[in-house]
Amino acid sequence: MDFFHHQDLARRNTRVLVGLFVLAVFALILITNALVAAFLFFGSETDLYGAAVYGWRGFLTYFSWQRFGMIGLGISATVALVVLFRWIQLSTGGRVVAESMGGQRLLPQTTDPAERRCLNVVDEMALAANMPVPAVYVLPDERGINAFAAGILPADAVVAVTRGAIDHLKRNELQGVIGHEFSHILNGDMRLNIRLAALLKGITFIGDVGYLMLRSRGHPSANDNRRGGVPALPVLGLGLCAVGWLGGLVADYIRAAISRQREFLADASAVQFSRDPDGIGDALKVIGGYVPGTLVHSARAAEMAHIFFGEVLHSLWLPFATHPPLDQRIRRLDPDWDGQFIKRTPRHYPNPASRNSAAAAGLDRAAVVAAAMAAAAEADEESEQEDAAADADFSANATDYEADTAQRESIPVALVRHSHEPLGAHAIVSALLVQPDTEIYQRQMQVLQDSGIRGLTELTHTLYPAVAELGAPRRLPLIELCLPALKAISEPQYRKFKRTLLQLIQADARTELHEWCLYQLVRHYLDPEFIQVQHSKPRYRRLTQVRESLQVVLSVLAEAGSADTAAAFAAGARELEIPDLSPLPAAQGSVAAFSKAVLQLADLYPLLKPRLLKAMALAAGEDGQLTPEEREIIAAMAAVMDCPAPELL
Repeated sequence: MDFFHHQDLARRNTRVLVGLFVLAVFALILITNALVAAFLFFGSETDLYGAAVYGWRGFLTYFSWQRFGMIGLGISATVALVVLFRWIQLSTGGRVVAESMGGQRLLPQTTDPAERRCLNVVDEMALAANMPVPAVYVLPDERGINAFAAGILPADAVVAVTRGAIDHLKRNELQGVIGHEFSHILNGDMRLNIRLAALLKGITFIGDVGYLMLRSRGHPSANDNRRGGVPALPVLGLGLCAVGWLGGLVADYIRAAISRQREFLADASAVQFSRDPDGIGDALKVIGGYVPGTLVHSARAAEMAHIFFGEVLHSLWLPFATHPPLDQRIRRLDPDWDGQFIKRTPRHYPNPASRNSAAAAGLDRAAVVAAAMAAAAEADEESEQEDAAADADFSANATDYEADTAQRESIPVALVRHSHEPLGAHAIVSALLVQPDTEIYQRQMQVLQDSGIRGLTELTHTLYPAVAELGAPRRLPLIELCLPALKAISEPQYRKFKRTLLQLIQADARTELHEWCLYQLVRHYLDPEFIQVQHSKPRYRRLTQVRESLQVVLSVLAEAGSADTAAAFAAGARELEIPDLSPLPAAQGSVAAFSKAVLQLADLYPLLKPRLLKAMALAAGEDGQLTPEEREIIAAMAAVMDCPAPELL
């Protein structure tokens, strides 16, 4: 799956969306002018010059270019302000969207088995997609099976699931749904969805104004201007309601047209991430056989319907449906599907041990019944064992999930458990920066002691040997596992956390490249959770404009991971197609120069960033392998450049 290509398609869809939006606003201006003319016509018995006129001739006298311009300017300004306000409101991060839907943050410390299983699945899909673990929210009052991803960039992304999804989907089915949402993050759909919501709110706002005018008619008086006894203000309000209704239809059509094809792509990506074609397919089959379906009852659900995994409202007409029909999605994943949905009724899943005890008791009773009933007893036993196996998927305990993650990522279970606690995550990240040199080690321990965080020094000292033994190959996944717990701390705690990290790095009076990578990854994915950040802006249209910076980053990467520095540099330079690009001496490839170069490259135009990252991957892999150090460098660069690179890593 070429995610960079689909990110470009998302940007093209944004341009199409803006074009349709402009046409829709122009149509609103025309209709509103006609309504104002009708309002004036019915509100007065004379024309603009005092003459009594009727019919179309009289109606047309109330049109004027001056009024058309004023109304057009007023509507455009109003819509622009509404869009701007809504964009600012939604662009603060996925957390705002999730909380506006009634979502509650799932903390790593939760003891609910279904919630722990969901967190574990999100961990799995994040690592499979080569991106940090996002925050997870649950919509506790929603019994429908649904989910969504929200945010502007992967750094501020969140994944939200309904309670119905985590209660009624098996592990592989939940993996498919979560993998689907990760596709929206990597394909650039989240930014498109937020823009879509902001623009469409601007279109429908006219109807909201009309509704208020319609409700404010009050009691008629003798001085009301009217023609034939028709109150003028409610007529205008009713007309604006009609405009808002038409705008809503246009908005729904635009939203549906852009959204449907992205859903097919996300379904295919879910198979790639989960490596299980039956997971997402079975989840869709369960939805088809589940009475609540994918319905969501939140007040904001209709407005944000296009960001969900499935339809949140029943659509009577396909052109206005935000998602493709369920059977079409299933058949694209399973061409041999027999058309039968999976029936799964709402229920509480019992502990497997109790089910096994019941089966054992059934065996004891079967031993004393007549021989004619033996076959039936055996069949009942097999059925109960199958049910117990199915229930085990829903009732495994937290320890099992942590053990699964530990085995999959080759990380000790103790570290996985500590990564789910804020203090443990802080200690693990600190241990990644601790150095074995005795003198430096003592200074770093003193930094932790001076931080004033109770227990941090002792826990870091305890975890350091296990973290050091893992070495470079597991640093990146270990950092990613720690991010959700660190997002749960307060803003003052986060500022202290960042200050401590910088002091640990500066304890030896120099900054190593892996320390820079770790700090950038942590800062980039945690800053949006606590402070307002300024994202990079496109400034450079051509790679030749940042030639010196390209020279620095390629030289540093070639020097860091390849025995043949010249060959590695040449492999990356060929992809960039910049003539006479040569490697710099090692002395000029300092961490400070590398950091400055990456910050400049973050301002490249979007389509140039994946090309640069591909060149970096080619340089790193010139010797036939991508080392952990090289992976860290590319991952840190991708983070700073706001450009996810799942395919490259």
